[in-house]
Amino acid sequence: MIRVNNRAIFIGRALLNTTTTVSGGATINQVAPFATCSSSNHQSHNLVARFGLSNPFLAQYSSVAATSLAQDNGFNPKEVVLFQYEACPFCNKVKAFLDYYDLPYKVVEVNPMNKKEIKWSDYKKVPILTVDSEQLVDSSDIINKLVIKIRPDYELNADEEKKWREWVDNHLVHVLSPNIYRTVAEALESFEYITTKGNFSLYERLVAKYGGAAAMYFVSKKLKKRHNITDERAALYGAAEQWVDALNGRKFLGGSNPNLADLAAFGVLRPIRHLKSGKDMVEHTRIGKWFSEMESAVGQSSRVIGNN
Repeated sequence: MIRVNNRAIFIGRALLNTTTTVSGGATINQVAPFATCSSSNHQSHNLVARFGLSNPFLAQYSSVAATSLAQDNGFNPKEVVLFQYEACPFCNKVKAFLDYYDLPYKVVEVNPMNKKEIKWSDYKKVPILTVDSEQLVDSSDIINKLVIKIRPDYELNADEEKKWREWVDNHLVHVLSPNIYRTVAEALESFEYITTKGNFSLYERLVAKYGGAAAMYFVSKKLKKRHNITDERAALYGAAEQWVDALNGRKFLGGSNPNLADLAAFGVLRPIRHLKSGKDMVEHTRIGKWFSEMESAVGQSSRVIGNN
């Protein structure tokens, strides 16, 4: 029993612990809402590395021929592959961007236990995006590089957009975990999602669901204290209302079309939308209209389903 409990805690930590580089160069440990993934930081170093076709997970993919907004603007890579955890909020930021720009991409689900799918890379966190022979890491840096390829005249340093992109990473993400694991039932619901979508063996799925959920229920209480949260739902509702206030009557923060801040907020929130926390958020705040508009604007996933 002790062995199983330790295994459960290990899986829970593997799924949820991440290290964030802050502007001063130091590192702080935080817990991401669902899974271990790299947070966004424009000052991250050593973000882009080159590699050849020795990567076995890329060699199996053929070119994807499809018309997309990205291709219409002259950006037509032969292959785009996202190494991810299904529920990682920062991975979902990248997916929201890819979906919005109709850029076809393959997905390789990384097993958080052994990370064998990314052993070829010196970078040991997700998301990792490969665009032909180029490796991109860190969600915001990935998005910055892609948007410039698609829209060379895009203004990345627009004050309002930059402010709210940082707000997503530095505030919105932090209020999610205490809500997702607020009760034992909600923790089990969350781990049911994780283990169904993630790359787990049957044994890992069972241990992670029950042991990981129990572990994270208690961890979430520490997170409340770390981020000075007294009422989980009030913090979530407050963040949602803060976002709606930022819209200031606009359809999107970007005006008539979503900008990168809209896509970041939507990407982070999309995985929880049908969990109890997400349903409560939509029911008790004004964010539902914006979220529905974003669902329509982003449209169907541009993920290419294949054997990965």
